[in-house]
Amino acid sequence: MSGNTITQTATSSLSRAARELELSRGEFDLALRLGCVRSVPDEGGGGRRVARTEIDRVRAEAGFPEALRERVKAVGTTEGAALMGVTSTRFTRLARLGLVVPVKFYLNRYRVVVWLYLAEELRQFAADKQNAPLMSGRTPEGLRGRLEEGLDLRPRNWRGRHMGFLLRQTEDPWARAAVVASLLDPVHVAEIVKDPYERVHLDRLRPEGVSHAAPDSPGARIAERITTADDPDEISWLRADLGQSLREAREDRPAPRPTPNAPSGATSGRTATPSPATPSAGRPSGAPPGAAPPPPTSASPASRPRHAAPHAPLTTPESGRSRRLLGWLRRRNPDACPSTAP
Repeated sequence: MSGNTITQTATSSLSRAARELELSRGEFDLALRLGCVRSVPDEGGGGRRVARTEIDRVRAEAGFPEALRERVKAVGTTEGAALMGVTSTRFTRLARLGLVVPVKFYLNRYRVVVWLYLAEELRQFAADKQNAPLMSGRTPEGLRGRLEEGLDLRPRNWRGRHMGFLLRQTEDPWARAAVVASLLDPVHVAEIVKDPYERVHLDRLRPEGVSHAAPDSPGARIAERITTADDPDEISWLRADLGQSLREAREDRPAPRPTPNAPSGATSGRTATPSPATPSAGRPSGAPPGAAPPPPTSASPASRPRHAAPHAPLTTPESGRSRRLLGWLRRRNPDACPSTAP
């Protein structure tokens, strides 16, 4: 109890940290993604928190808070084109070619994807003299041909950036494997992760989705298309990365599995009690207490009908009378006796 109190005092919730750093929630989220502000896991399992020392460090930086806000400023196509001194059409071409990488996206009221870019990165791109041929004049023929074929690297580049952010948030091997799996279609995940218990564990550790739309809504489906790899090269790379991450996770520890029932006569000293619905071992259901156990059989218990007795009773006068008595009782009261094999 005291340890949790000390932890809560030494850290702040994300909302409080955003207020103390004088950032809007959107700006604060980007600050976390970019590593401008570092967060730590909540020991109580309540998400992530920001250490008090980290808040003090950021507040002590030169130019706070204006410099921090400028580092996390995100702009759309129109404002980004104005920052670079190009038309919106040229800016979109540069983005589709993957020369400028989006840092965030959202859906507007018309369910159109709006990509956002870091203003600082756009200014750096425009200031680089090597990029001057791309800022004016005709687009090189090779690049123009790819655009005409429908090339659009914005979703793929965003996924790569998003995965990097998620991987920086954890050192746990299984959680890192879950990050990679979250970008693949479930069919690809099932082909790589053949163990169903491992797939369930990865799904449990799956990062929170980026869309706040209702499940199965049009907005959620659009967001799912963006967050799922669709390029063959990207899929191949992610599949290989998932396989490697899975091997590292297995070496660290196995995925959780159901605990098997303790066998009879276990070292703990406790005797396993058979289920009331399960016949006693070595004696068929409905057989008299003195009957001998049946001979071993090669048939697997799982292959028998659910309600059939494991073996037919031995043919003895005593067992015959028992069966006739049981049959008479069932006719009088079907629920009075358990079913037996004919």
